[in-house]
Amino acid sequence: MVQIEDKIVSLDVFEKKFVCDLSACKGACCVEGDAGAPLSSNELNILDDIFEKVKPYMRQEGIEAIQQQGLYVIDSDGDNTTTLVNNNECSFVVYDQEGIAKCSIEQAYNDGIIAFKKPISCHLFPIRIQVYRDFDAVNYEDIDICKPACDCGQNLEIPVYRFLKEPLIRHYGEGWYKALCQAHEQLNGTI
Repeated sequence: MVQIEDKIVSLDVFEKKFVCDLSACKGACCVEGDAGAPLSSNELNILDDIFEKVKPYMRQEGIEAIQQQGLYVIDSDGDNTTTLVNNNECSFVVYDQEGIAKCSIEQAYNDGIIAFKKPISCHLFPIRIQVYRDFDAVNYEDIDICKPACDCGQNLEIPVYRFLKEPLIRHYGEGWYKALCQAHEQLNGTI
């Protein structure tokens, strides 16, 4: 473990290699699992604000799931999460021509319709952050559906924290990310 400010970072974040390979996994992280994407309290308000703008990008099944269950639900751990369609894919999932699961929120963002890219838990995946009273635990989640991403990352020699540079900066800022890179260099004895 490495501590940067009040964040405790698992060594797996530095050591594991990872690059999403959507052609292999088909976006399985948006479809498989026992709950929707974790949402922070401020993201609940954001989803309320952007829903009508995202709705034209969504599948009818996703819209109906939200109409029946609400824009977000509380999972078995008591966390706010995105609503699921038939206890399967996230309600915001859409599929492209190749059958790859994509995010309707991100599509609206990419088209300049909204300023919110997607929930930070989705953007950071496979990093999971557990917030405690005195610190955040920044961990790598190793799951079978991401084996193609691990293989791709291994081939390209890209560690998790480098692949997730954008969302880590989005969440913790440039200065924190720079300190993370310096910590990695110190661990490897390169500075």
